[in-house]
Amino acid sequence: MRRTRRIRPLGRLFALITFFFVLTTLLRAQQAPPPGPPPQTQPQITARYVGSRACQACHADIYARWQKTPMANVVRDPREHPEVIIPDLKSNTVKPFTLDDVGLVYGSIWKQRYFTRIGDDYYPQPSQWDITNHVWRAYLVPNDADWWAPLYPPDNMKRPTSALCDGCHSVNFNIHDHSVTEWNVGCERCHGPGSEHVAGPSRANIQNPARMDYVHANDSCIQCHSQGRPLTNPIDGKYYDWPVGFQVGLNLQDYWQLEEHKLGETSFTHFADGTAHKNRMQGNDFVQSVMYRRGITCFSCHDVHGTANYAELRLPPTQICLTCHGPGMPNGPRTGTLEQHTHHRSGTPGSECVSCHMPTIETTIASVNVHAHTFAFIAPVMTEKYKIPNPCTSCHMDKTTAWATDALRHWPERSPWRVE
Repeated sequence: MRRTRRIRPLGRLFALITFFFVLTTLLRAQQAPPPGPPPQTQPQITARYVGSRACQACHADIYARWQKTPMANVVRDPREHPEVIIPDLKSNTVKPFTLDDVGLVYGSIWKQRYFTRIGDDYYPQPSQWDITNHVWRAYLVPNDADWWAPLYPPDNMKRPTSALCDGCHSVNFNIHDHSVTEWNVGCERCHGPGSEHVAGPSRANIQNPARMDYVHANDSCIQCHSQGRPLTNPIDGKYYDWPVGFQVGLNLQDYWQLEEHKLGETSFTHFADGTAHKNRMQGNDFVQSVMYRRGITCFSCHDVHGTANYAELRLPPTQICLTCHGPGMPNGPRTGTLEQHTHHRSGTPGSECVSCHMPTIETTIASVNVHAHTFAFIAPVMTEKYKIPNPCTSCHMDKTTAWATDALRHWPERSPWRVE
C-alpha cells in the first residue's frame, strides 16, 4: 500500500507564495502596454533659424556685448565695413590684389585673409596679413599641412570656402545653395534655431549649453574649435572641413571625428605627447585634460557673449584660475603660498598660471602662437625627447633644458620622479 507524503506547514506556505507570485506576474504581463519604440538618442529639432537680431529685443544687454566680440566680427563685407581691412592693400608685394577682388574679409586678431567671390562661392587670395608682425605673407595650405589639402588642387581659386571654412563662420550654412541665415558666429550657432523661442519664450524651446551635460555643452564650442573631419566624406563630391549637419542639441560624435593621434608621433596636428601644435585645436587639447574629465566647460572660463578681458575670459587669467586653485584648496597647488608653487615673484610672467600650464606653443601664423588647452605642464625633458617646446626654456631662452630639469629636481615640493 502506497503511503501518501504529507506536506509540512512550512512547505505549504512556500508553495502558496510561489503560486501567487507566478499568478501576479502573468496578470501584469497581460495588462502591460506593448513596448514602444526605443528612446531617441537625439532630440527632434523642428524650429527654424531666425538670426541674431531676433534675440536683441529680449536680450539687449547680451546682444550689445556680443556685437563687439570677435565671434560677431570674424567675417565682414568690406563694402559695408570699409574700415575692416587693416593693411594698405597697395603695400602687398607678396601676391598683390585689389579691393575689387575682395568679397569678404576673414579675421581681425592674428591674421586677416581676403576672399574673392566667384559664382556662389568664395576663394582665398594667395596672400594674407600677419597682424602681429605687420607683414604680408603668402597663403597656400601645403599638402602635408592638412588632411584635405591633397584632395584639392594646389590653387586657392580651386579651394572653396564653402567646403573648408564657411560652416563655422556662419549660422545655418546651406551646402546646396550656399545661403546663410547670417555670417559670423551668431546666437543660434550655440543655441540652435530660435523661431519657436521667439514666438513663445520658454526655457523648454531653446538650446542652452549651460543646462546641458558637460559633453554636449563643450561640443557647442568643439564643433568649430577643433581639427577633425566629418564621418561622411566626401559629401556630394566635396570634402568638408567642418561638421556638416550638426547643430547644438544633437550629438557631435554622429557628425564629426576629431583628428586622431598616435602617441610618440609628431603629425601635422599634434606634438608627440598629444598636445596640439596647430591653431584651432582647443577642443582636441581640452578633451584630453583633467579639467574636461571633471566636468569643466569652455564657458566655465570664457563668456562668448563678451567681456572686457582677453579672449572673453570671465576674469583675468590668474584670477580665474584661482577661483578653483590656490594654496590649501583641494585642487592644489599643495604649497603654503603661490610663490612657493611657481618659484617666481608675484606679478612676474613666471607667476602667471597660464605661463606654465597653458604655454603659447600652437602656431596660428608664422611665429605667432596661441595657448595650449591640455593644462598639463610640459617638462623640459619632453623637449629633449620629443622636441615639444616647454614653458621654462621658452621664457628663459638663454638657458638649456638640462638647466631647467636640474632646477625642477631641486624644488622641494616637486617629486624627483615627476620631472618628466
